[in-house]
Amino acid sequence: MTLVQENKDEFLWLADNLSGQVVKVSVDGDQSMSIYRPDIDTYNSGEKYSPTDVAVYEEKDGGNGDIIVADGYGSSLIHFYTKSGDYIKTIDGTEGEGGRFATPHGIWVDTRKNNHELYIADRSNGQIQVYSLDGSFLRAFGTGAGADWLHSPSGFAAWGDLLIVAELRGSRITLLDLDDEPVAYLGENTGAFKFNEGWPNVPHSTLVPGKFNSPHGIASDGDGNIFVAEWLIGGRINKLTRS
Repeated sequence: MTLVQENKDEFLWLADNLSGQVVKVSVDGDQSMSIYRPDIDTYNSGEKYSPTDVAVYEEKDGGNGDIIVADGYGSSLIHFYTKSGDYIKTIDGTEGEGGRFATPHGIWVDTRKNNHELYIADRSNGQIQVYSLDGSFLRAFGTGAGADWLHSPSGFAAWGDLLIVAELRGSRITLLDLDDEPVAYLGENTGAFKFNEGWPNVPHSTLVPGKFNSPHGIASDGDGNIFVAEWLIGGRINKLTRS
């Protein structure tokens, strides 16, 4: 779910991985736009399409309104569309040294710096890949010799200059600075996915306050509060407040 602002109005972009729908709705729930699976060989040959996230290069941030869709649970592709929904292009990770995407679950447009960029949570590869907003590879980080400090990035939020990353199997929240360097881990429960039988669907009675089980979705507000949705039967929403 992605909140965007157009003039004085706010809208939500929703990606439904089960139905394959990507829709734009008002905050009252009225649908105003749909983005459809692109007509490309991958899908025409029968490969799966299962979108997990949407990002928009918003005009209020100096962007052109382009819409970007992550097929995170299907064919591990990222699709670009114009603001009116016309298909532009697809990237798959082979454009640069980061390699082929594997479950690009979350995407986010970074406007913290002068040069705006697209961050991709390349979850099953345990890394983040960064592209320009026209789909050109820039860099990848978080894994590899001497830099193996990301586990399974799943989604993004931001507050000020900090990038906030939900790590599913890392069972933690990772804070990064403007240079993509780790600042802190929050609620770290490393090894939960290995040692807790039935993970992530563990009994709620075994969940530990202050420790994460399976961070899956993440958001922040203007006061610096962080909201973390965990993936398990019954779900769990956590609110982290600034101290």
